Amino acid sequence: MVYFLIFAVMRLTKPTLFTNVLVTCEERDLPGGLFNQLMKDDPSTVKGAETLMLGEMLTLPQNFGNIFLGETFSSYISVHNDSNQVVKDILVKADLQTSSQRLNLSASSAAVAELKPDCCIDDVIHHEVKEIGTHILVCAVSYTTQTGEKMYFRKFFKFQVLKPLDVKTKFYNAEVRAVCIWASIFGYLWEEF
Repeated sequence: MVYFLIFAVMRLTKPTLFTNVLVTCEERDLPGGLFNQLMKDDPSTVKGAETLMLGEMLTLPQNFGNIFLGETFSSYISVHNDSNQVVKDILVKADLQTSSQRLNLSASSAAVAELKPDCCIDDVIHHEVKEIGTHILVCAVSYTTQTGEKMYFRKFFKFQVLKPLDVKTKFYNAEVRAVCIWASIFGYLWEEF
């Protein structure tokens, strides 16, 4: 018997608006109004504003993205039983390892009694990032097959935490020779220092 538990991790971030690709032409050009009609028929465009490249569809990020210091790291973890057998005693752990510590982010430390075929165990983890540098999300799953065999696997997700803003200041002395003082409605009075 083969047991397949599929493990998926996805960072939870805000979706972005879909960006349209603007392709248009004049009526007297060879394609005529073909491109303009295709833009009007595109379900991702805003009706009446097709040429402004505004989208009305949201897209999920295709990569892990940037994580900045002070941000709350949120992630969705899912374990799916892709086999046709029931597995037992499933324990899902999520740890975040930094250069100085290892934090347990799992919501529950209790094992799930059984996971039937085509069923999932889902968890959402949150952590406020307080260190700059390399972080590793370590996700581990252990379970028992119907024959009593103990199985274990883990996955590592490495990401960098960046500074949100880097401010550099430069001080210099400036000599001010004259200050303009408003003396009357007729003119200025200059005073030297």
